[in-house]
Amino acid sequence: MENISSVWPLAAVVISLTAAIPILLSERRPNLREGWTLLAGLGKLSIVAALLPGVMAGKRYVFTIAEVLPGVPIQLRVDAMGMFFALVASFLWIFTSLYSIGYMRTLREHDQTRYFASFAVAISATIGVAFSANLLTLYLFYEMLSLSTYPLVTHERNADSRASGRKYLTYILGTSIGLVLPAMLIVYAAAGTLDFTTGGILAGTTLSPATLALLLILFVAGFAKAGVMPFHAWLPAAMVAPTPVSSFLHGVAVVKVGVFSILRVIFDIFGPDLLRDLNYGVVLTYFVSITILSASLIALTQDNLKRRLAYSTVAQLSYMILGAGMLTAAGMTGGLLHIAMHAFGKITLFFCAGAIYVASHKKYISEMDGLGRRMPITYAAFFLGSMSIIGLPPFGGFISKWKLVVGAAEGGQMVILTVLLVSSLLNAAYFLPIVYRGFFMPPREASVAQVREAPAFCLVPLCVTALGSMALFFYPDIFLRLAHLALGE
Repeated sequence: MENISSVWPLAAVVISLTAAIPILLSERRPNLREGWTLLAGLGKLSIVAALLPGVMAGKRYVFTIAEVLPGVPIQLRVDAMGMFFALVASFLWIFTSLYSIGYMRTLREHDQTRYFASFAVAISATIGVAFSANLLTLYLFYEMLSLSTYPLVTHERNADSRASGRKYLTYILGTSIGLVLPAMLIVYAAAGTLDFTTGGILAGTTLSPATLALLLILFVAGFAKAGVMPFHAWLPAAMVAPTPVSSFLHGVAVVKVGVFSILRVIFDIFGPDLLRDLNYGVVLTYFVSITILSASLIALTQDNLKRRLAYSTVAQLSYMILGAGMLTAAGMTGGLLHIAMHAFGKITLFFCAGAIYVASHKKYISEMDGLGRRMPITYAAFFLGSMSIIGLPPFGGFISKWKLVVGAAEGGQMVILTVLLVSSLLNAAYFLPIVYRGFFMPPREASVAQVREAPAFCLVPLCVTALGSMALFFYPDIFLRLAHLALGE
């Protein structure tokens, strides 16, 4: 790997952070305010895309912000794994911004300027996590993301949102400060560095197997944004936020930052070989399998559409950790690929849920009978997104789940194969009835006849992401190549 000193990683992070200032100053001019939002999104994606060819060629772009501790600078580094995540997040942010304009304006939501400014800071923190060169830098951006998304979770300013905000901070900040921070100190004391290194930095240290097991527990539990049970309760509670917040921050950015952080620890702090020698990978896969099955069963019971999607997300996030814990080439590749495949599918489903609310003001599945005939484009997109999450061809989710199945077979893990099969059947059981009720059940209320599709700013993004879920089945090459590079081929 060739390291190249470059300011572009910093530019990719700060462009939307800087945009938050003109967004705030444009409060009285909504068109200009939202223009700044879209301009920052296009700029961020352009920078990330410009760095992509170099990363694909084996280069790493590095920028040191400050020296803090001996051997532990606050440093950005664009490598294959970071590029994988940054490409997904920066691309989907543009469509989330477009969707937000349609959603917030149609519903005449309050505090729209604060909303867009907080969003801009949050995406900066997300790219900061993706491009972190070590655990300290990742931790700082992780906390920045937690604080910047709090105003979004509590946007409605009512009792429910305030209670959800308290739960959000308690879980997210409480676990990261109380669990991740001590774990980082132990790693630094043992290894003398916190740098993300291919193969890990803990192999060869004097830490006992028991201490290493404790560290793994602290990291998996401490990065609670990943939603592993029992540290998942903040995610369904956060569904009180506006749907664009749920779709991007809780379907793509916040939750994926948690998973990405855990994958960084597994691949670049512990290293697959160390975990394999200690047999901790098997323990990890069994542990997250409980989350996969439990969350899927709970999703079946939810009548509120966003809460059903939230519990589905809890289950799907653990697929990614499951793949990493398999410690087989196909399994680890599948876990990483599922970040992208799930992101496109799940953001589509959240977009559809928001479009349904904008058009009909309905939140509960039991009230949505017949809506599909009034909103055929939205429900067709929901069907496509569902197919990808279930893992059926021709959708991107099939590729990542197939890799997981192959990884489990390579490792001879029949229990994990069973978990993957059962959970996919449960995915179908809680998604397909929504589509069936929308298209084939007679409406319960006469008012359904007056419902029309949501405005174009809501409709176009969900169509693009739904078709994107299908396109990833036919054109997964960029993400496959980045995944292979991230895992050392």
